[in-house]
Amino acid sequence: MRYSKLPHSSLEISKICLGTMTFGEQNTEQDAFAQLDYAVDHGVNFIDTAEMYPVPPKAETQGLTEQFIGNWLGKSGKREKVVLATKVAGPRNVPYIRENMSLNRRHIHTAIDDSLQRLQTDYVDLYQLHWPQRQTNCFGQLNYPYPDAQEEVTLIETLEALTELVNAGKVRYIGVSNETPWGVMSLLRLAEKHDLPRIVSIQNPYNLLNRSFEVGLSEISHYEGVQLLAYSPMAFGCLSGKYLNGAKPAGARCSLFERFQRYFTPQGIKATQAYVALAQEAGLDPAQMALAFVNQRPFVAANIIGATSIAQLKANIDSINLELSEEVLTKIQEIGTTYSNPCP
Repeated sequence: MRYSKLPHSSLEISKICLGTMTFGEQNTEQDAFAQLDYAVDHGVNFIDTAEMYPVPPKAETQGLTEQFIGNWLGKSGKREKVVLATKVAGPRNVPYIRENMSLNRRHIHTAIDDSLQRLQTDYVDLYQLHWPQRQTNCFGQLNYPYPDAQEEVTLIETLEALTELVNAGKVRYIGVSNETPWGVMSLLRLAEKHDLPRIVSIQNPYNLLNRSFEVGLSEISHYEGVQLLAYSPMAFGCLSGKYLNGAKPAGARCSLFERFQRYFTPQGIKATQAYVALAQEAGLDPAQMALAFVNQRPFVAANIIGATSIAQLKANIDSINLELSEEVLTKIQEIGTTYSNPCP
């Protein structure tokens, strides 16, 4: 495993992070324990979750992911050996989490207390805003909506609430997710102006089919040190090639849940076919090639992998040992030019 210090923090994190959004839906608590044990035994010290998980979100399962992790922490006694990250949900019509959800002071305080209880700990190492308060382009949405009204909850109110959590010792560092260049720079500017904690990370999607992070956010990462925690590095498993030609493998996420269509655009399918063919030509496993590409990006602090079986988890973690050649990287760039960002 490889480790690095997250800039502007003291967090030493593994390049591979264990994503957990399947815990409580596709994975039982026993499965979750097995995955956590295997990951930690193989050098992974970074675990990412969220109060909204598992996905797809449902009232009857909400919070189970954090609960499973908390039960594992309680049983294993390994809280101090892991860097634990979770997220507070932003505005959405999800009344079973909170009524009139927003990123205001009251909701943020409620959310962290509920998460800490489920996680069976008195602090998290990284607390992230799951998505912005404002209307903007995230979760694959294009065409900025140009909202008329200003948000009732301002960025400074949210940042001050997070500061209270840091001062209370409930949170060590703060980050964002599904955020834009404007949002990142605005939060950094407010933190500097008002002497508040700065965000230390951004968790956005990044994979061979969605390289939109490179357009503006990678430059911010370079100059401001807000590095990427890349989620969906295999595009919901599409880059393994298992869904090509209309295949629907039993038990696979996109077979079970038709809502996950982000990476099934016509151009996305053609790009996937090209990447899988390249991997096979180079004698590589397509999934490991996709993960290794993310691992090698200079702005990626951690690659958030997910799995529904130990076999998948092993293969994903083993991607850390694969270094893509310049020849393969050049061909990846050629495919990326032919099929430019097909699934933003």
